[in-house]
Amino acid sequence: MKRAVKRATKPSRRRRDAPIALYYWPTPNGWKISIMLEECALPYVVHPIDISKGEQFKPRFLAISPNNRIPAIVDPNGPGGRPIAVFESGAILLYLADKTGKFVGSDLRSRTEAIQWLFWQMGGLGPMAGQNNHFSNYAVEKLQYAMDRYRNEVNRLYGVMNKRLADRPYLAGDYSIADMASYPWIVPWERQGQKLSDFPNLQRWFEAIKARPAVVKAYEWTPKINPGQGGIRTAEERAILFGQTAQSIERMASGQ
Repeated sequence: MKRAVKRATKPSRRRRDAPIALYYWPTPNGWKISIMLEECALPYVVHPIDISKGEQFKPRFLAISPNNRIPAIVDPNGPGGRPIAVFESGAILLYLADKTGKFVGSDLRSRTEAIQWLFWQMGGLGPMAGQNNHFSNYAVEKLQYAMDRYRNEVNRLYGVMNKRLADRPYLAGDYSIADMASYPWIVPWERQGQKLSDFPNLQRWFEAIKARPAVVKAYEWTPKINPGQGGIRTAEERAILFGQTAQSIERMASGQ
């Protein structure tokens, strides 16, 4: 793993102020968590996990994130004052929201609004946008059916958001973890074959979040950690990201 990079914070000798460790790479799921940490003004240290080099399969990371995916966090001041590791971006957002009491609603109704749209992103927008990106930009064999299928589904989901935002500023009414989860998947709208101008309510929402100081800070990690911001460049990187099986991961984890 690469050396950690710490977000500048005021020094503190109190253990309760120990920074959260963020295991991260600049991807939509990674950006979700850096946005939330910045919004909550929580001190954190970034541990870059270069997924193109297979660092997500190293035993030390697998002990934190058994699904070998970023992001993951370790909070040294977890429940009961004991460290806790959390993986899966949606679970991390919920954990941080409950830890701080922010961005998830203060009553059951508003909390449910935020959580259902968070789950909508986790189960719909993210996976469909990811498949759209894969078949349109990374797949060696261009399958028109797959390209059309996922581009159209992303378009439908944009429409769902646009309708939802017609009478409210954010997905759950107030700004919440649902917005933080969804925003990074809208950032590459051109790469996804979409036009924001076709969705005026979504476009207004997008520009409002883009301008938030915490979001600006969260995206400052990208050029620091992955200056070239390149995608898949070699056959080896393609095999690492798209060719893994349970058996190959076991071999990589054991150093074979």
